Amino acid sequence: MWDWGSAAFNAVIVTFVFSVYLTDAVGADLDGPLSAATWLSVAIAVAGLVIALTAPVMGQRADRGGRRKRSLAVWTYLTVALTAAMFLVDADSPYPWFFVGLGLLAIGSITFEFAEVSYFAMLRQVSTPSTVGRVSGYGWAMGYFGGIFLLLGAFVGFISGDGDTRGLLGIPTDGGLNIRLVCLLAAVWFAVFALPVLRSVPEIHAARGKGAGSDDDEVGFRESYRILFRDLKDLWRRDPRTVKFLVASAIFRDGLAGVFTFGAILAVAVYGLDAGDVLIFGVAANVVAALGALAAGYADDHLGPKVVIVFSLVAMLVTMGVLLFVDGTAMFWVFGLALCLFVGPAQSASRSFLARLAPADRDGQMFGLYATTGRAVSFLAPALFGLFAWAFGADRAGIVGIGLVLLAGLLLLVPVRTPTRDEATATWREGRDTVAV
Repeated sequence: MWDWGSAAFNAVIVTFVFSVYLTDAVGADLDGPLSAATWLSVAIAVAGLVIALTAPVMGQRADRGGRRKRSLAVWTYLTVALTAAMFLVDADSPYPWFFVGLGLLAIGSITFEFAEVSYFAMLRQVSTPSTVGRVSGYGWAMGYFGGIFLLLGAFVGFISGDGDTRGLLGIPTDGGLNIRLVCLLAAVWFAVFALPVLRSVPEIHAARGKGAGSDDDEVGFRESYRILFRDLKDLWRRDPRTVKFLVASAIFRDGLAGVFTFGAILAVAVYGLDAGDVLIFGVAANVVAALGALAAGYADDHLGPKVVIVFSLVAMLVTMGVLLFVDGTAMFWVFGLALCLFVGPAQSASRSFLARLAPADRDGQMFGLYATTGRAVSFLAPALFGLFAWAFGADRAGIVGIGLVLLAGLLLLVPVRTPTRDEATATWREGRDTVAV
């Protein structure tokens, strides 16, 4: 349900609705050397930098203080509050509301990522070594489905149509009221569906024997970074697989993100899909990715997460090879959806792989590093897509750039050995001892 609810921020606010409203409506007549879209990219980049520098420490402090669930609640409802505050961003008054909207979006991106770190860290609390794959896959699929339901509801109720009123509810468009109400809807959606995990999952005990003090109130931020680097060196010495997996997954996850980022651009510019059909394809792509994540969860538990990730990445590379040479909307529908089928499994199995590897008591810190490494290489897919498109004078060639990112991540993953069932069981048992009753 948290995955389902969090789609309100990911799909509605960041990707499809509020960010578009902010650049195309609120900041459309912005004066100055920077366009609205450029300002947005700067704000998101700054937020990404803050996340990269602080996410592991925020996860570590929640682990050490025995406040993982409290951390999830605080960051989730701060995100909800920031989403609701986006209702104030009036399209008729670009100054100061455009910059207020930028601030809300950037800070919301940070609080959402912190919430996600604590949420991912709970995976071992609600699964066993024999069920972690399907639990992760089910959650990932629910995120896709939640985004679809909310987007369709927002489109039909508040956005569709032309004229001074929009949607089946007939909401006036003055000052962007219809879009601002969608922000309130997204806030309520997230707030309601975040409640079950907070009611059902027990809090953890404070980590014991982890250095100077067990309560995070006794450890300042500077000391937290010292502990982080000490733990990383210890981890590399004892079991370097975790560090190697974090690097490999960061790279192929950037390639997976590139598939969705540039898919719509390629659909229209290369394969002739009508702009109006992009949303329909987006809904279909999310459904297919969700179904893939559900099915792959069972394969994950029986064959291991590495098999799922490797198979998914190889299948995506083959599909991309086909897309390089085919034309027309029909071929894009077939092979574009085939590509999306393997995105969900790779994402879900990556989460369960790290849950199997993470040392007991350090789930939050490890998933914080998961966020940090992902942010650190997030330039790769966009840069290589642009480089190949420019070098060959064709957007289609950008597919090669994304494919190379996936291939690099795959090659780095191959030597990383999957934890055995006994290894995972031992870590799970040790981690269970930290859960409060």
